[in-house]
Amino acid sequence: MSISNGTFANGTSNGESKPTPLKILIVGAGIGGLSAAIFLRQQGHHVTLLEQSRFANELGAAVHMAPNATGLLLRMGINLEDLGAVPCKILSQSLPDLKPMFEVPLSRSAGRWQHQWLLAHRVDLHSELKKVATAKDGPGSVQLRTSSRVASVGTQGIVNLESGETLEADVVVGADGVHSKSRYALPGSQGIKTFGSGKSAFRFTMPRSRALEDPLTKPLIERDGHLNIFMGKDRRVIVYPTRCNEVLNLNCIHPTSESEAKDQKADDWQSSGNLEKMLEVYKGWHPAILRLLGMADNETLKVWDLLDMDQLPTWTDGRLALIGDAAHPFTPHQGQGAAQAIEDAASLGCVLPAGTPLAEVPERLKLYERCRYERASRIQEYSRLIGKDFGSGPPLDTSRHTDENFGHDEWHHTSQKLRAWQWARKPALYRRMPVTFGPFPGPRQDHFGNARDWKDSSFSTASIKFKTSRTLLQNLLPPGFKFASADTNCYASFSLSSLGNLEWLGGHGYNHFGLYIHGIEYTNENGEKVTGTYLPVLFENLADPIISGREELGMPKVYSSLDVTRVADTWRLTAGWMGNSFLDLSLNGLETKPSPDQVQQSAAPSTVTDEGMIFHKFIPTTGPDGSKERDQADVDYFGFVSYMDEAKTGFRRVERTLTAARAEIKFDALDWKKLPTLHHIVDRLAEIPIEVIEAKLVEGRGGNDLRSVRKLC
Repeated sequence: MSISNGTFANGTSNGESKPTPLKILIVGAGIGGLSAAIFLRQQGHHVTLLEQSRFANELGAAVHMAPNATGLLLRMGINLEDLGAVPCKILSQSLPDLKPMFEVPLSRSAGRWQHQWLLAHRVDLHSELKKVATAKDGPGSVQLRTSSRVASVGTQGIVNLESGETLEADVVVGADGVHSKSRYALPGSQGIKTFGSGKSAFRFTMPRSRALEDPLTKPLIERDGHLNIFMGKDRRVIVYPTRCNEVLNLNCIHPTSESEAKDQKADDWQSSGNLEKMLEVYKGWHPAILRLLGMADNETLKVWDLLDMDQLPTWTDGRLALIGDAAHPFTPHQGQGAAQAIEDAASLGCVLPAGTPLAEVPERLKLYERCRYERASRIQEYSRLIGKDFGSGPPLDTSRHTDENFGHDEWHHTSQKLRAWQWARKPALYRRMPVTFGPFPGPRQDHFGNARDWKDSSFSTASIKFKTSRTLLQNLLPPGFKFASADTNCYASFSLSSLGNLEWLGGHGYNHFGLYIHGIEYTNENGEKVTGTYLPVLFENLADPIISGREELGMPKVYSSLDVTRVADTWRLTAGWMGNSFLDLSLNGLETKPSPDQVQQSAAPSTVTDEGMIFHKFIPTTGPDGSKERDQADVDYFGFVSYMDEAKTGFRRVERTLTAARAEIKFDALDWKKLPTLHHIVDRLAEIPIEVIEAKLVEGRGGNDLRSVRKLC
């Protein structure tokens, strides 16, 4: 079995093949790159991270970690609250003169979201991601190579470094940010450039105590977990605490034309700001806000341009995939940039579980893109809309955007998409209720579409062939069926098979007992005639084969207990329901006879040869009591299993045949109280007069799964 057929959507193997890890190169070790390394490592792969910096003197500000991201971090083994991240308890928005616009107490609505909304420090998050990614223990491996500047990236697993070194991998992940070099390896991306959104942002952190000590600024920041937004027409200030409520993060978004950055390189967070310039940008705002901004350290104040980019036509090609800002740069107005990079990483890890065949990588990367492209693009557009100048355009339903953002779990989303992709690759998979869980394993195939192995299974079939009333048996045939022979005599069999050591039942077995009417002819609408054995009812003692046989094949199966005993030369069957026995059948004086290599269905002593088995598949329409729908059928046709075709597809070897000196069979229909669901069937079987022609017990190995069944039109 190939791993592609034997791997679950969550990345665990069914144990029939040893997973082979992929070699993966990730360009960029930011939040997205490190997250991807963790998810891919958890799947057992070998990852190399290429980072152009030396990771020295890491700086940064705070970062929103909304519930859609914190849940994925927990899946990585990271709880940001343990690192000092602050739960967001209050969201408020005010005008520049401090006049309130609204306030939402999030502590009372937090139960709406599965995970916490946290206000974390970017450095703390980045450091923990790096720690988890490069830990010695755990599945897979991650090697971090710093000072590794990438010159170019190919779509077939090649990365060229500026040092002249060439690296090869099974998968390359471009996580190299808004100025990505990986991006331009993709077709159609060369003409797409980043551009300024028209806004820039001053950003800085400072001790919260500094603002608490000033009576003018204290009211703005004194509540723990308070995300406070001050909205001007074309500029805004966002303030919130992080690091155990001891550090304040300030983000001051304004028109780019009004600020100047020294040595600024587009979105470089390390570009120096200018305190006097920032205060000038917010001239005329409430003195408390200006006092708060004036507390910034000029030497640590940073400013950067908020960049945007048109949609790429694709994020993947061959064995290259982009994640995070390399694929979809975000303006910060929803605080979803880092979250969407983490979602990308989760999705990518999900579509590349342990044992992913190398040949499937390009198609699986396209699946990752389909899982992520629409959502990330939609949130990009939301961020643009929310970032518009105050009062411009129609009012926005921000709660709808928040609910859509926060209520999503990308791992669960991609897992289902991966399952659907796997199922769609094998359209012939058996499906039955409950269909939402995918293909249903049964006797004909496992969950992955692989045929069952029957060679180690066993069978023991006891049958009584008898001569009986043609008129009575004709009453059990559907309209359009008749006996193929004009002979007055007709023949049928009662037969019980005990099946054991079945792979599809985990080595267990079950019994089935049925009435088989021989020599029946059916002519379809096209004039095609089929002669076979008609099966009006089949009792079985286990739900799994009953459901499988009824839904997949259409056989008329019902439940009963079927207890078989064997003492010396006597074989006995007792059938019943809830302790009430309705059948006692025995073969006595069993004697071994030579047997052929294979056994076919016994033919009645007539000129008619049965070609296979025929049965009626009927499923009623769902509808209320008394409705017209109750008189209609959703499914109503006949099924046919060819003995010749089954002999070609199955494996069956008879090891011993025993003939009975005598056979006895006795039905007791009891009543509706003792057999509330079977009385109408057993009562009819009890009417059949029986003149035994032959009784025998056949034992052997192997079996047939009846996969050759077809519909008689």
